[in-house]
Amino acid sequence: MRSAKKKGISLLALSDHDTLDGWEEFRASCNKYSIRPLSGIELSAKYDRTVHILGYRIADFEKLNETLRWVRSRRAARNEVIISKLRELGLSITIEDVNKYADGVVARPHFARALIDLGYARDYNDAFEKYLARGAAAYAARDGLSPADCVAVIRSAGGLPVLAHPSLTGLDNEGLGELLLFLKNHGLWGLECVSSHFSSEKAFEYLALAKKFSLFPTAGSDFHGSVRPGVSLGVQVTDDFLPWARLGVNFR
Repeated sequence: MRSAKKKGISLLALSDHDTLDGWEEFRASCNKYSIRPLSGIELSAKYDRTVHILGYRIADFEKLNETLRWVRSRRAARNEVIISKLRELGLSITIEDVNKYADGVVARPHFARALIDLGYARDYNDAFEKYLARGAAAYAARDGLSPADCVAVIRSAGGLPVLAHPSLTGLDNEGLGELLLFLKNHGLWGLECVSSHFSSEKAFEYLALAKKFSLFPTAGSDFHGSVRPGVSLGVQVTDDFLPWARLGVNFR
């Protein structure tokens, strides 16, 4: 939070994967530093490509938590499969080695940190390319919600569903357009158009797609702290970038 204040960030969202834990502490800290807090979640959809759905302005935490408990159980089962595959490859690693890097939900970036520190990977990208990315030696899919189900669950909790970092889907504009139209018909509210994941040229492409499908553009740094080095906290946008009141935020 001190870093956010130093960078001049005025709005900060907590949108962790599969958990709402930490919200009360986050909100109190935002208030302490005069930063507007925004509740959120990020869900990894079960799909043949990487599809992450953000949920902003979550209102009914308990309703969403009912689903998240099941989602986390599926993630835990997937993590055990990854450990088994790594050990079959001859790597001396346990789930305890990975857990120490996570304060809550254990995800693949925590595996990457463990692999780096154990000497099995040079850096984050190397860990994913060798072992953790889709199609890599230790990759394991997990049961989860479909993209449409992610949208529905977020809506049911009073949130606004947004397709995060569309570049990670690996789809061209035509394929991405088909996915956006499908999700729009199921209640998708926005498209992340400005992110640390892609260039300004890509941002313009995504802004055009958002306009085409009547989706609200959003921005986010996708900051993960030390597990994703090189990504800075915060993205700068203009005051008129988004009708902020839709997110329950008032800058006036």
